[in-house]
Amino acid sequence: MKITESIIYIGVNDHEVDLFEGQYDVPNGMAYNSYLIKDERCAVMDTVDARFGGEWLSNLEAALDGGKPDYLIVQHMEPDHSANIVKFAEKYPEATIVGNAKTFAMMKRFYKNEFADRRVIVKDGETLSLGAHTLTFVFAPMVHWPEVMVTYDSADKVLFSADGFGKFGALDTDEDWACEARRYYFGIVGKYGAQVQTLLKKAAALEINTICPLHGPILTENLDYYLGLYNTWSSYGVESEGVFIAYTSVYGNTKKAAELLKEKLEAKGCPKVAIADLAREDMAESVEDAFRYGRLVLATTTYNADIFPFMREFINDLLERSYQKRTIGIIENGSWAPTAAKTIRAKFEKSREITFTDTTVTINSSLDEASLQQLDALADELV
Repeated sequence: MKITESIIYIGVNDHEVDLFEGQYDVPNGMAYNSYLIKDERCAVMDTVDARFGGEWLSNLEAALDGGKPDYLIVQHMEPDHSANIVKFAEKYPEATIVGNAKTFAMMKRFYKNEFADRRVIVKDGETLSLGAHTLTFVFAPMVHWPEVMVTYDSADKVLFSADGFGKFGALDTDEDWACEARRYYFGIVGKYGAQVQTLLKKAAALEINTICPLHGPILTENLDYYLGLYNTWSSYGVESEGVFIAYTSVYGNTKKAAELLKEKLEAKGCPKVAIADLAREDMAESVEDAFRYGRLVLATTTYNADIFPFMREFINDLLERSYQKRTIGIIENGSWAPTAAKTIRAKFEKSREITFTDTTVTINSSLDEASLQQLDALADELV
């Protein structure tokens, strides 16, 4: 697949994987992207997952069409992108490996070789000329590993963005970009919003016509849309007006309260109300929705003097990703000692710009007149 006259896609689609990084459900697989820049000197941008080394090398050989690569540029050392560095080096012994100092330190740990006799160690902002194409290396530490760098090709105005702007899903499936890119971002990159903001500011100084990520489709049109979403996500802004209700329920009474709140919010004109049973729905989807909307309701039971395990896991996932700038409402349930609200508030003590609603709904086993009035008051506050 040609991206420009001189940049060719040589990546692979993975429909064997069921859990990406051992935890994220990927029903439509994953793409491991790699690119070849053909010029007076040819550069390969990253490798692919270990299981697809043979296919990738065949793609590279076909794209070279009798030529040989001069450089392998390693932007990210996560094994789904770096696993075939050694195979590449063995097949093309005259090629030079390009990375930064942290890249090669990781390379030695992963693959017991840092290619000291055939490497170029680059610094932030340094360039590499291929002929007509000049590549500029822009360091992006902690987006989302410390060695990450992105690469800008000034000739074709292409940004090779490493894991930035990536998404779940193979390239031979048709699905909405934003949904799976959002889940990917908040699952994998979300903790590092400040670092993504730094990278976006660097990218703003570049004229970009195409974004080539290491996962997901090549982005060529309406780039302001993708850049705008990344700016919103990485600044922890609100993407969509609405409320997300996340609940856990043992005997159905907390579920009933959550669903009734949803009805009340919709009746009062709330633009969007999403709801999820944390015990049954994909946790990464729920994390995504918590960041998407500006208001969050946590509905759960007191459980072993704590909160229900799935709710605890959910909150921990939010805190790991620096959840902030949101309003939270609480529905707690307890038959003899409801303390879930107190526990939840304590968990968010160190979070930035979290506002709790004045109303907390307290259910003693099942809804009664008092808790129904509290639900009305909570709905009023949230709307």
